[in-house]
Amino acid sequence: MYDMAIIWDWIAFSVRWLHVITAMAWIGASFYFIALDLMLKPNKALPEGAYGEEWEVHGGGFYHTVKYLVAPAEMPEHLTWHKWQSYMTWISGAALLMIVYWVGGELFLIDPSKADLALWQGILISGGSLTIGWLAYDQLCKSKLGESPTVLMLILFAILVVMSWGYNQIFTGRAALLHLGAFTATIMTGNVFFQIMPNQRIVVADLKAGRTPDAKYGKIAKLRSTHNNYLTLPVVFLMLSNHYPLAFGTEYAWLIASLIFLTGVTIRHYFNTMHRTGKGPNWTWLATAVLMIAIAYLSTFSATESYEEAEARVMTPYEEKFASSEKFEDAYYAVVGNCSMCHAREPSWDGMHWAPKGVILETEADVARHAEQIYLQAGRTHAMPPPNAIEMDNEARAMIVAWIKDVRQNDG
Repeated sequence: MYDMAIIWDWIAFSVRWLHVITAMAWIGASFYFIALDLMLKPNKALPEGAYGEEWEVHGGGFYHTVKYLVAPAEMPEHLTWHKWQSYMTWISGAALLMIVYWVGGELFLIDPSKADLALWQGILISGGSLTIGWLAYDQLCKSKLGESPTVLMLILFAILVVMSWGYNQIFTGRAALLHLGAFTATIMTGNVFFQIMPNQRIVVADLKAGRTPDAKYGKIAKLRSTHNNYLTLPVVFLMLSNHYPLAFGTEYAWLIASLIFLTGVTIRHYFNTMHRTGKGPNWTWLATAVLMIAIAYLSTFSATESYEEAEARVMTPYEEKFASSEKFEDAYYAVVGNCSMCHAREPSWDGMHWAPKGVILETEADVARHAEQIYLQAGRTHAMPPPNAIEMDNEARAMIVAWIKDVRQNDG
C-alpha cells in the first residue's frame, strides 16, 4: 500500500509534463501572433477590409499573411481556431495544483508558522481566490476603466501586489508564488474562454448571416490579448520558482514576485517595439537588470524560522502521525546523519547558503513533515543524498523504508 506514494508521484510527473507541453504551445502561439500583429504593413493592393500583411520565410518556404481588422467580406471555407493550447494549459495546471498543493497540502500548502489553518481551509482559500480574482478582474475590464488601458494595467498590477503579499501571509513560500502564478494564469485563460472566443464566435455568426460584424468585439479581444502578452513571462517565472529557494524562501518573496511582473513589462515592451518598428528601446534592458539586482538583494533575507523556534513549535497532526511511529527514531538519525549538512537552516556544506529546494531536515518535526519526500528521494530511490556529497549506506535507507511502511500499516 505504501508504494502508492510512487504511483502518485508519477501521476504528478505526468500531469506536470502535460502542463509544460501545452504551456509551450500556448505561449509560442501567443508570442507569434503578437509579433505578427505588430509587424503587419499596409498595402493598397490588399482586399477591402484588410488591415495589413506580412511576408515570412520558415522551413524552406514563404508565408504570406493578411489580417482583417474586423472580418473579411465573407466567411472563409476553412478557419483554424487557437484555443485548446490555452484551455489545456489551465486544465493541466489546475490538476497539478490539486495534486501537489491540495492532496499534498499538509506539506506543500499549509505553513503552520504563518497561519493556524486546517487543510480544508487552505484549499478553500486556494480555489476561492482564483475564482474571485477572475471575477474581479473581468468586472474591471468591463467597466469604464476598459477605455483607459494604462490605468487598468496599473490597477491590475496593484491587485497582483496585494495578492502576492496575502498569499505569503498564509501559505508556504513555494505555494504562495505558485498560487500567484495560478491566479494570473486563470485571468489569462479566462480572457480566452470568456471573452476572446465568445466574441470571435459572434463575428463568425455575423459573417455566416451576411451581417457586418461590430468592430467593438475586436477591440475587446485586443485589450485582453494585450494583458495576456504582458503577463506571460511573470507567470513562467512563478511556475518555475518552486525549484529555487532564492525566490520563495525569503522574507520578501511577495515583493520579489511583484517586481517580476515589472520585468515582464520591460522585456515585452522591448520586443513589442522591435516587432513594430524594427528597433527596440535599449533602456528596457537596463531597467530589467536593475530590477533583477534588486530581486537578488531581496532574496538574501531569509524567512526561515530559527532552530529554536522550530524546536519549540508544537507538531501538526500530519507531523505527529509520522513522528509517533516506533521506527521514527532510527529513521530520524539516519536522515540527520546523511542529509542535514545541506538541508539545514544554515547549511555546513561549503559554498551552500540555502537548503536545496528550501527543504530543511534538522528537528524531528522537520523530518516528519517531509516524510513522503524523504521516502521517495532516499528510501525508494538513491536520488538523495548526491553520491559526491556522502555515501548513504543501504541500512540507513532501509530504516527510512521501514519507518514509512510502519506508518502506513498503523494508519490502516
